Amino acid sequence: MKLSREIKTAILVIASILLFIWGYSYLKGRDLFINYKTLYVEYENVEGLAVSAPVTINGLVVGKVSKIVINNETARIKVEMQIKSNFPIKKTSVAEIYATTLIAGKQIAIIPTKAGLDAVDGDSLVSSSKLGLTDELAKQIVPLKDKITKLLDNANIMLENVNQILDTKSKENLRKSLADLSTTIAQFKATSIDVNSMIAQNKSKIDGTLANVEKASANFSKVSDSLAKVNIGQTIKSLEKTLANVDKMMGDMQAGKGTMGKLMKDDALYTNFNKTSKELELLLQDLRLNPTRYVNVSLFGKKNKPYATPVNDTIKK
Repeated sequence: MKLSREIKTAILVIASILLFIWGYSYLKGRDLFINYKTLYVEYENVEGLAVSAPVTINGLVVGKVSKIVINNETARIKVEMQIKSNFPIKKTSVAEIYATTLIAGKQIAIIPTKAGLDAVDGDSLVSSSKLGLTDELAKQIVPLKDKITKLLDNANIMLENVNQILDTKSKENLRKSLADLSTTIAQFKATSIDVNSMIAQNKSKIDGTLANVEKASANFSKVSDSLAKVNIGQTIKSLEKTLANVDKMMGDMQAGKGTMGKLMKDDALYTNFNKTSKELELLLQDLRLNPTRYVNVSLFGKKNKPYATPVNDTIKK
């Protein structure tokens, strides 16, 4: 069956019209061969959001923005979204505008909820806006700017006060102080060079001193080990026992017990001892003055002389 030229022309025209309609719809952001679900959401401000911006759920692109118009009654911005996903989106889900990067525009992220009815074609979702990086940065810079301004004002006041304090004489003194400081640093540098030279010259002596210190430390460590091995507890107990015995002995002496106690407390014993000492002293004195009374050596039988009491006899009768 042959088609006439008119039929071919009609088919070509119809195909061209359909292709034009499909291309126009595609450029407008709507694909005629895909079944979309249209949802709406209203915002106070959609700055940075454009038609064909992606619509995501948990990071997955499920649609795009198809139209952005202004509501003449409320002055709010109404956004139309074409969703090509079978995911059950609830009416209570939140459509949040957010910025991905500093350069790219804004997108819409649908935050799903479990409560409520499923959204059908033509329903509206809850709107929300998330500050982008630029907005967040600007929000933080505003208080920082105020603080910097206040800091600069305080610095300006401080500099004015410094200029008032630093008159000509003060500035001259400050210059002189800086010059003296420079001289001191130079002298300190020269001193450090001398010290380094001295250390280099006496390095062997320093090494010997350090070796002696290390040896002394080792000896002290040995002594400390020896002290650690000594039974200090037993020694302390013995010392306490000895002190207790001494204390008891001193108590007995104080109470007049024992020989030492009687010597300290018995007055009669002291008197007798004193008297005996005097008698011994007189006896020695008499022996020295009259030795012949006690040692008589006679070849011819000479008679003994009678005993005569010493003149300076101090014995009390």
